[in-house]
Amino acid sequence: MKINKMQFKYVVTALIGCAIQLSACTVGPDYVKPTAEVPAAYLEIGDWKLAQPKDEVIRGAWWEVFNDPQLNSLEEQVAVSNQNVLQAEALLRQAYALVRAAQAGYAPAVSAGASATRSRRSSNLVTGQVSDSGITNDYLLPVSVSWELDLWGRIRRTVEAGQANAQASSADLAAVRLSAQAELAQDYFQLCMLEVQKELLESTVSSYQKSLDLTKNRYVGGIAAKPDVLEAETQLKSTQAQSIDTDVQIAQFRHAIALLIGRPASGFALSTLPRVVAPPGIPVGLPSGLLEQRPDIAMAERKVAAANAQIGVTEAAFFPTVTLAASGGLEASSLIKWATWPSRFWAVGPSVSQQLFDGGLRIAQGDQARAAYDATVASYRQTVLTGFQEVEDNLAALRILEEEDRVQNEAVRAAEQTTAMITNQYKAGTTSYLSVIITQAAELANKRTAVGILGRRMSASVSLIKALGGGWDSSSMRMEEARAQKR
Repeated sequence: MKINKMQFKYVVTALIGCAIQLSACTVGPDYVKPTAEVPAAYLEIGDWKLAQPKDEVIRGAWWEVFNDPQLNSLEEQVAVSNQNVLQAEALLRQAYALVRAAQAGYAPAVSAGASATRSRRSSNLVTGQVSDSGITNDYLLPVSVSWELDLWGRIRRTVEAGQANAQASSADLAAVRLSAQAELAQDYFQLCMLEVQKELLESTVSSYQKSLDLTKNRYVGGIAAKPDVLEAETQLKSTQAQSIDTDVQIAQFRHAIALLIGRPASGFALSTLPRVVAPPGIPVGLPSGLLEQRPDIAMAERKVAAANAQIGVTEAAFFPTVTLAASGGLEASSLIKWATWPSRFWAVGPSVSQQLFDGGLRIAQGDQARAAYDATVASYRQTVLTGFQEVEDNLAALRILEEEDRVQNEAVRAAEQTTAMITNQYKAGTTSYLSVIITQAAELANKRTAVGILGRRMSASVSLIKALGGGWDSSSMRMEEARAQKR
């Protein structure tokens, strides 16, 4: 049965109409955000309340709560110079480029070319009219258009998965940046504590030197024994060694800070470090807000969305592929006739293909996609639980360390009074120098413990900010996506 031009036009029009009607059909499950258990309040806060700024959560440059200009300057360099952050940023650009590549599937593919061929066929195979020499020329200028109709949503699900992966990369960039910033702040405060330890040891060395001089004078005067001098000298040299050993840690933390801001350790230096008194109050907010404030949780949730979309991609493989194709151009055996109207040719028509047997490949791919989805859901819920654990851990640390700091400071004051009392008794000749050494060692140990507790409080304060997301919000992913689409 022959189909005339009008009938063929009706067939093509009907196919296009069906494609438009079916374009809303997208196989596979629509994404629903998985549930996660969220507590009503943080347990470790209890009756102990952190100082609350005006906002309920931290916003923007969280390190500014520490009121340290030098720290502010260092933190600002992390986003532009840290190599791990730059690597994550490049991966984000790559992810959005993949989204644009997937979106290209919505549009038809158009190709064009030109060729000129001169050939001679075997005389035993020649049919039809050819030149006397058996040589023919073929000048071809074709244009072809091919458009796969996304009837079952394969392309749409692929784009959906790509967008979710790109948003996950955006959250990963935020997580890498926050991790580097938090590590920088912790290294900075540890360095501050080491400087305090260094000052304490140097001050103690000076005090021990005076004790040694006093003991030597008493020995010369026949009041003290030789062992007293040796004990005083041993104590002095031991403390000097501790002071020197502190320089190793100071150098290592300085080098670590240089690495975090993307600078060579050999050319990096810091100005005078501030004396830290106590960590600032950290606004905590509600547990329900943590799901939107932590980039690692947002990243895990976006990976769930991408895995869900991949299920639709595998299901679309069970349905036939419908393609509209058209081609046309100019073809002639003479260069002079090549651009003339009779040299035109064209062809247009739809095609449908369906894979009938693949040995269970598509079923296996579907099972794999569903298993991958289940794995991402479990990973998301585990990330949420870890987030709440980290917040609770650091809330408990801050609360307990504040009480420990108060008690330790009382121990320091008692140790100072004991040292002063025993030293006076030694000068009066009513006690041995061994008692002096014991009380001085106890005083130094208590002071170093107090400095260590303050350092742990500062570290816990930074860790709490990091656990709360560092002022990040999931809306940043959508803003990043909008910026990427304008590039």
